[in-house]
Amino acid sequence: MYARAKGRSGRLFHLPRPFLSILYPEYNQMSRHHASSPLKRHQDRWGMIFVLPAILFFSLFSFYPIINALFTSLFRKKVLSLKPPTFIGLENYHYLLTSADFWNSIRATIVFTLGTFIPLLVASLILAVLITQMRRGQKFLQMAYYSPAVLSSVVAAAIWLLIFDPRGLANQWVNFVMNTPGVDHKWFADATMVQMATMLVYFWKYVGYFVIIFISGIASIPPTLYEAARIDGSSSWQSFWRITLPLLRPTVVLVSIMSMLQCLKTFSTQYLFTQSGAPQGPINVITMNIYNTGIRDQRIGRASAMSIILFAIMLFFTWLQFSTSKSDEVSY
Repeated sequence: MYARAKGRSGRLFHLPRPFLSILYPEYNQMSRHHASSPLKRHQDRWGMIFVLPAILFFSLFSFYPIINALFTSLFRKKVLSLKPPTFIGLENYHYLLTSADFWNSIRATIVFTLGTFIPLLVASLILAVLITQMRRGQKFLQMAYYSPAVLSSVVAAAIWLLIFDPRGLANQWVNFVMNTPGVDHKWFADATMVQMATMLVYFWKYVGYFVIIFISGIASIPPTLYEAARIDGSSSWQSFWRITLPLLRPTVVLVSIMSMLQCLKTFSTQYLFTQSGAPQGPINVITMNIYNTGIRDQRIGRASAMSIILFAIMLFFTWLQFSTSKSDEVSY
């Protein structure tokens, strides 16, 4: 974007490249010569060689499945059927848009996403700010909060299944607080309790991961800004609202997108909970509906249509967050 130029006095200064092209016509010839030089072509060739494995990996495991799912969603196809797939156009999409079961999955996904995404964002930001202000124990708390993120979703759900067991820690703790020994509160019998349990598992697993991201964002803010604010008499609360939060907007956008996508594609927790006796309706998120439709019912075309709809939803919200944060670029 900028290049160095030498004035008549011999002093070096920076100018935008378009201005250099106007003021110094020979600059265009130098740029074209540099772009077509053997060294430049050699660097471009090696750069392409190093990038090619990532492109092939993305094409094979991300781009191709999306195209294949879009193509399969236009057919009536079963997994183990010997009959050839039947082209039905948009019939799978029409069926889903008029299906009460599909809209229940959309509703369950929205409830889970909103109930997990907002607390994750707020709590991880608050914890990150509190940890960075501590003089001792920062590394220990970072490791303690981050440790659940190392576990797989299946292991995390299995741990909480033991906690919500009739003889688990949840019943023991509630009975101790409420002085009701021996009472089974049946965490999976009530629809609201099941939804809250799945949200709690995801919150416990990912809050530390986003705390680390926020701590990295806070560490990139120059300490001189806080020193100047302290000299001017600003309190910690004022410094947070006027310095920390505005300069953390790019990090907030990143965490928002990552946490929202994690919530939209949740599956393992809901699946294990339903296999352990929890009611399926309240936590039948769209990913679990895709699994049941494609694997249990063997309707691959209909499951592919649901996958495309979920992909479109994730793409829309990602675009929306990026488009609303264009003015959030900060410099200091």
